[in-house]
Amino acid sequence: MNEIDAGIDHAAPVWAVFGDLMSGLLGAFVLILVGVLGVQLELVSTLEAEIHKRQQEEQRRQALEKALAGPLASGRVTLDNGKIGISGSVLFALNSDQLQPEGRQLLQTLAGPLAAYLGTRNEMLMVSGFTDDMPVRGSNHQFADNWELSAQRALTVTRALIETGVPADAIFAAAFGAQQPVASNDDPQGRARNRRVEMAPVPRSAPAQPHE
Repeated sequence: MNEIDAGIDHAAPVWAVFGDLMSGLLGAFVLILVGVLGVQLELVSTLEAEIHKRQQEEQRRQALEKALAGPLASGRVTLDNGKIGISGSVLFALNSDQLQPEGRQLLQTLAGPLAAYLGTRNEMLMVSGFTDDMPVRGSNHQFADNWELSAQRALTVTRALIETGVPADAIFAAAFGAQQPVASNDDPQGRARNRRVEMAPVPRSAPAQPHE
C-alpha cells in the first residue's frame, strides 16, 4: 500500500509541470495570434487609407476635368495629374511678365470654372511660374534672374485671376525659376515647353489652434 501511495506522490508533480508547460505554450500562442491579428489590422487600415486617398484624387481630377471642359477642349490648357498647364508663350512674350491679350482672355475663361471648383472644396489654388535655363540679365535688366521672372509671372497670373473672380483667399503664387523642367533645355522646343505656368489645387492648411 505504501508503494502505491509513493507512486502517486511522484506522479503528481509531473502532471503539474506538464500543465504549467501547456499553459505557457497556450499563452505564447495567444500572444503570437494577437500580434499577427494586430499586424493584419494595421495593414488593412493602411490599405483602406491608400484606397480612400486614391479615390479622393480621382474625384478631384474628374471635378477639374468637368470644370475646365471648355478650355481643355480648346487645347490651350492641359491637365496632367491635377496640374493645369499653360504654355508661357500663350501668356507672355519672351522675358516679359506682362500678359498678352490672348493670355488675358484665356485666364478670363478659366477664372469662373476655377472659382466654382474652389467654392465647393477645402482647397487653394497654387499658381506656379517656371522658366527655361537661359539667363535673363543680358536681354532684360528688369529681372535679376529666372527666379524673379518666374515669381513676377506667377504673381501676374494670380492677380489676373483674382480680378476676374477667383477669391483672393483661395489662391497664392509660387516661383520655381528654371527648376523642375519638363523638357530638355538643349533646344528651342524644349526651352519653350519649360517656360510655362501651372495651377494646381492643394489642401488648405489647418487653422492654428489658439494657445491657452
